[in-house]
Parts: sequence; C-alpha cells; structure tokens
Amino acid sequence: MPKVVLITGCSSGIGLRIAVMLAKDEKKRYHVIATMRDLKRKDKLVEAAGDAYGNTLTLQTLDVCSDESVKHCISSVKDRHIDVLINNAGIGLVGPLESISIDEMKNVFETNFFGVVRMIKEVMPDMKRRRGGHIIIVSSTGLVRTLWGHGLPAAGVVFNDVYAASKFAMEGFCESLAVQLLKFNVTVSMIEPGPVHTEFEAKMVEDVSRKEFPGTDPETVQYFKNVYLPSSVDIFETLGQTPDDIARCTKKVIEASRPRFRNLTNPLYTPIVALKYADETGGLSVRTFYHVLFNLGALMHVAMKALRCVTCGCLRGRTVSPD
Repeated sequence: MPKVVLITGCSSGIGLRIAVMLAKDEKKRYHVIATMRDLKRKDKLVEAAGDAYGNTLTLQTLDVCSDESVKHCISSVKDRHIDVLINNAGIGLVGPLESISIDEMKNVFETNFFGVVRMIKEVMPDMKRRRGGHIIIVSSTGLVRTLWGHGLPAAGVVFNDVYAASKFAMEGFCESLAVQLLKFNVTVSMIEPGPVHTEFEAKMVEDVSRKEFPGTDPETVQYFKNVYLPSSVDIFETLGQTPDDIARCTKKVIEASRPRFRNLTNPLYTPIVALKYADETGGLSVRTFYHVLFNLGALMHVAMKALRCVTCGCLRGRTVSPD
C-alpha cells in the first residue's frame, strides 16, 4: 500500500515541488494529498503533476489558521489515515521592527507556529494509536524567511525579528514533541533550507524596496533598503537553491531508515551553524553578523559576485543527503 502523504501550502514553490516529486515516484510508493487555502490557485500544481493528478495526487482545501478547516480536511481522508504530514505552509515578515504592527506579528505566529500545531494536534492521536507516522516541518523558506541564511536551527536574523521568533518557538516545540513521540514510533523531522529561488522572492524584494516604514528612523531605513536588501539579493543569486533541491532532500528524509531530526539542505551554511555554537555567550555570532552587514556590506557585495563567477552555480544544487 502506498503511504498517504498530506502536504500544506502546495499552490507554489517548495510545497508544489514536494507534492509533484512524491506523486511521480517511479515505484508509486505515495498517495499525495496536496492542500492549499484557495483551489483557484491549483493550475500550476495540476499542470506540473500531469498524469499523476487524479491518480497518485489529489487536492484538498485547507487553511491552517482555521480549526474547522483543519478538522474537515483530516476527516475527509479515508480512516483519517495519514502516514506522513509535511508542514510547509508559512508566511514571512521582514522590515524594521518599529514599523510592524502587533496584528502583523500575530498573523505570522498564527500561520508559522499555531498553524503547524493545529495540524500536528489533528493527526497525532491517530499516529500514536497506530504506533507509526512521520511529521515533517519545513522550517524556513521564501524570501523574507531565508534572507541571510534563514533555515538554520533557530537562527536570529537581522530585520527578520518576528519571523525568527516564530521559528524559535517551532524549534522548541518540535524538540520537545520529538522526544515524546518516539515512545509511539512517530518520528519528527525538520527540513531547514537556506535561500530558495521561487517566484515569490523576486516580487517580494521589489515590493519591500518600495515600501514606506512609518515610525522608523531614517538611518535604520537607509541600512535596511541600501545595505540589507542588496546583500540579501546577492546571497540569493549566489547561494540559493531551487524548490526541487528542497523536495529531493525531503524525499530522502521520508525514505531514510532512521530519519534525522534536523536536516540542513545547503552545506554552504554549515559554518554559520558552527559560528553560533562556537561561543556559548553568543557574542561571537552577534558581532560577526554586525560587522558583515554594517561594516563590510560593500566588500561582501564584491565577494558574492566573485563567488558567483567562480562557482558558476555548481554549488547551488548541492544538498545534505540524510541517511
């Protein structure tokens, strides 16, 4: 019997590519339930799925911010049987903190944290009763979620304060839950990308660069627009992976005999993880990122362009292969 895989946030980007890759598995090992808030946005997924649509891939409406929508979606699955839950839906928020309203902050947590919690709470009891299941969380994706290396384990990133906070919350939640669920043979895994190229990113950079930031001092706005954003674009162009790269890593995690809890998809970001944990006081990483952004911005721009010429994109597709 094929494994039933339910994926959130499948209208585009990483969610779409994971859904299509699993649905087109040559051995037909998966039945994919691809979900999105609005099925009017299904066209790209249906086109990419091709003959798999209606066979190994079906669609469901799902809003992870709605208790009723989550319950209805899971209850519509035969016997509520889900072998693999992939939590991919998420939103980002980037910009100076002074200009961000509390309602905007709550919206990020509602999707990125409580949305995942809703999904897990709904499928977890059945997985525990069956003594089997795999819960996967795509920790960080998208432009505002991956600028400056988001996707690293609970990494605070300048001008991504609220988004980073939502991911710190999810990291702590998943670390605690993973220990409890091992007793029931249910595995928890986190997929942690760095920058990822999707259509969303290019549009978001353009929109954010034109945005006004009321309540923020001119010096901070200047650094955000003229230093942070250009540096972020350089990183994306040089080190960014594709949604297919992340989908391949996710598939390997699903198929691993002993899936890892934490799965970094881009080996070029491993040194940043090491930097964070090399100094128990936290000062080393804080000072390093400060100097890179505020003192070495122009130099980094040149370095990124040089690296892009040297690598010719050959490093972009490399992923960590979970065993």
